Amino acid sequence: MLTVQDIAEQTLCEEDHLYFTRRFFKPRMGFKFMVNWHHVYVAWLIDEVINGNIPNLVINVPPGAGKTELTTNIMPRGLALNPRSRFLYLSYSKSLVEDVSATARNIVKSDDFQHLWPTTISNSTDSKSSWKTKVDGYEAGHIYAASLGGQITGRRAGTLADQGFTGCIILDDPLKPEDAFSKVGRDNANRVILNTVSSRRARSDTPIIMIMQRLHVEDPTHFLMSGNVSGEWQQVAIPALIDDRYIDELPEHIQKLVPRDIERDEKGRQSYWPQKETLKSLLQLERGGTNKEGATVSRYTFSSQYQQAPKKLGGDLIKGEWFGRYKDVPQLVFRAIYVDTAQKVKEENDWSVFTLMGLGVDGKIYILDILRGKWTAPDLNRNAQAFIDKHKVYTPLSRPIRYMKVEDKAHGTQLIQNLGTYGGVPCIPVQRGTDKLSRFMDVQVHLEHDYANNPDDRLVMIPMSAPWIADFLEECEAFNAKMTHDHDDQVDTLIDGIEDMVMTVNYQPPATG
Repeated sequence: MLTVQDIAEQTLCEEDHLYFTRRFFKPRMGFKFMVNWHHVYVAWLIDEVINGNIPNLVINVPPGAGKTELTTNIMPRGLALNPRSRFLYLSYSKSLVEDVSATARNIVKSDDFQHLWPTTISNSTDSKSSWKTKVDGYEAGHIYAASLGGQITGRRAGTLADQGFTGCIILDDPLKPEDAFSKVGRDNANRVILNTVSSRRARSDTPIIMIMQRLHVEDPTHFLMSGNVSGEWQQVAIPALIDDRYIDELPEHIQKLVPRDIERDEKGRQSYWPQKETLKSLLQLERGGTNKEGATVSRYTFSSQYQQAPKKLGGDLIKGEWFGRYKDVPQLVFRAIYVDTAQKVKEENDWSVFTLMGLGVDGKIYILDILRGKWTAPDLNRNAQAFIDKHKVYTPLSRPIRYMKVEDKAHGTQLIQNLGTYGGVPCIPVQRGTDKLSRFMDVQVHLEHDYANNPDDRLVMIPMSAPWIADFLEECEAFNAKMTHDHDDQVDTLIDGIEDMVMTVNYQPPATG
């Protein structure tokens, strides 16, 4: 039997998405959900979708904004409103969607939820990625979570049996960050959204909610907002650095929640969430730094993922799709390290880069690892040694590191002199006699490698997944003939590696032993 207080709480949960989120966050996590104005905004937008006032919604938010917590709770709240509701929760990450689905299921199974909305979960399908509710003894509601490349045929969101909100499709980061710089990767994600996701609605008015950080000018946000998927769409962007103009354009009831008397930079910008992201830390990221997870954030990355304003790179000399992807490294002929050192270590100057590459017995060049940083000369030496130590152990398949090649200039000269031969790897000086653009044009034909005629025949291969891929591809795509790009240190080592290894492609297979 529900008390008057229970009924009041039940009503608040059903009417207010943020209240529901906070109500079921603390029992699960052991502490309160820290609310910022943008959480109120996103939750209100979700309420507008559930109430039928927004047909389809796209929300762009910075990393770490709490978006997954708010989208996760759409499913248990939807089942509280209607236990027949059906949801599809999709993302590029299979582990993410399974965790989200399991969290939603645990909320529904919790004593607190069951007390307010007694709901039976079917025993026939009760897994991380797929579970159902039972109504009057029949399976009715359904939550199905899958990666965007997974099998969703036969699954539907929403139902025909009821009016009002009966579920939705939720797209949480549909594009993998490292695929953002591959036209093939972007097209694949957009094609799935167009051909598969949009046809999974039980009714034409079953809503789609997509929430993501911007990654590229041609990412799924641009795809949806360009009218490629039928229906009416509303887009809301929440940047990490906001100013008065942005605040003044927010709905009036949200404007009142944004503090204005806090620290600002010379452009009048403030942090959107100062309790979590200080203005100082965001400005450091904007200039090019590392985030809390230790990942490099370039100016392009900050503009897109943090400010929701991706810039057209427009280099057109190197295309992300020219790089093949490998899961396992084949037998190699040899490995080598190619190094580009910065002239200075101030924040605005170039990085120093160590790139480990291997020549496969298949004649392809494999980029195996990249280390990038802004170091003083002593730190440069230590990182060179650490990089060699990390990779010096080899197998008959991987082969030894033959040498480390370094441009004989400035810090590079010091590195050559200080390192000599380390760990059995000689440090060899390289003279770059021609300008960078000319050097690149000499290797472009090898990099492109007749890609237009045979898309499967790529010469240079990169891993399916690695923390450095997105920054590497971003720099490659930004590289342009006018030399107006921010950095080209990784491109330098790429050119060195291709120049060096194409001379060895027509080799005779090494003798065994």
